[in-house]
Amino acid sequence: MERQAGFLEVMRYRNFRLMWIGQLISITGSQMRIVAVDWLVYTIAIKQGLSPALALGFIGLMRVIPMTIMALFAGVVADRYDRRKVIMVTSCIALIASVVLAIAGSLETPAIWLVYSMVVVTAIASSFEMPARQALTVALVPREILSQAMSANIISWQMATVLGPSLGGILIAAFGVIPLFWFDAASYLAVVIAAVMMTTVVVASTGRPPVRLADAFDGLKFVFKHRLIASTMLLDFFATFFGACTALMPIFANDILHVGAQGYGFMRAAPSVGALFAAVFLTSRKIRSQGKVLLVAIGIFGLSIALFGISSWYPLTVIVLAMSGAADTVSMIIRGTLRQLLTPDELRGRMTAVNMIFVAGGPQLGEFVVGLTASAIGVPLAVLIGGIICMGVVAGTAIRVPELRNLDTPAELPSV
Repeated sequence: MERQAGFLEVMRYRNFRLMWIGQLISITGSQMRIVAVDWLVYTIAIKQGLSPALALGFIGLMRVIPMTIMALFAGVVADRYDRRKVIMVTSCIALIASVVLAIAGSLETPAIWLVYSMVVVTAIASSFEMPARQALTVALVPREILSQAMSANIISWQMATVLGPSLGGILIAAFGVIPLFWFDAASYLAVVIAAVMMTTVVVASTGRPPVRLADAFDGLKFVFKHRLIASTMLLDFFATFFGACTALMPIFANDILHVGAQGYGFMRAAPSVGALFAAVFLTSRKIRSQGKVLLVAIGIFGLSIALFGISSWYPLTVIVLAMSGAADTVSMIIRGTLRQLLTPDELRGRMTAVNMIFVAGGPQLGEFVVGLTASAIGVPLAVLIGGIICMGVVAGTAIRVPELRNLDTPAELPSV
């Protein structure tokens, strides 16, 4: 790996710095909300005699369905309208959903359907916010340091996903889930303020014709026209689908490892600790032999998930979860840089939306499936099998897509 411009160089750009700070605060709140939702659903299921694994698995289903339906149209919106305004509107919608969750959490026995419905609302908001935010990044820094900007964004994301779950677990153990929802609601204001304070961002625009179904599918056509982009998206989808285990962590924490809400928070934070170290390391380095590194990283991710499934020792569990986060981050940086370098700006939002379907849809749908599987064969075995299949997917991709295996530098990437 070669050293190159690092974190401080990227943060010299004011607009990027503003969005980075707002994103750090907002994602911290979102991670606290996710932890709180999972714990709330787990406790409701116990009280009402439902299957905890199935109830937790349904959270993934409630996220993936609206995300899949809305994502392609969200990409068109990100390409046609002011991306900052899209971010502001979606942040306000998510704020309202968190307020509703805070009120619901204060009830003696919250209705589980109400929790699920707010999960749907936040998933819809996220479907529009994510393509707009990621497509905006390329306009905030010069293209030659785009890879470092993406690493910096991952640092922000991983810092938030360390702080959010860790603080969330401590707060749940001390005060319950309600403070987490209120913090999340307030955190969305940071993104709105950052977007307002940004100076004018000039991006390519196709005007504002009506959002048509054909336009929505342009991003999908572009992705599958480019074999490298398509193969990396499919690889990530199936790896995270079979490696999904996050929704079952309350069961591991409470019933298998016996570490309670605080231990659960640290388990949720562990992947992000590993990811943060990986992102910081890669911010000032250029990855060589990207294809081989990508495949090895996802293989390590699958191995980590398999070890997590069979671990009954808390320190080992935390270590392998951190290892999974580090491996996933290496993969994420390579895939993200590849996509941004090969995508024209007028399709950037739609390409990001397609990527969101694969990247977010894989683990969310996987959590529903692993919840069903775990309710039938047991939680540890379901996770173990998923990790093994994940490694098999990597091996199959390495054999079937030689151009990915042999990918070396972005300069060598073929154009579409």
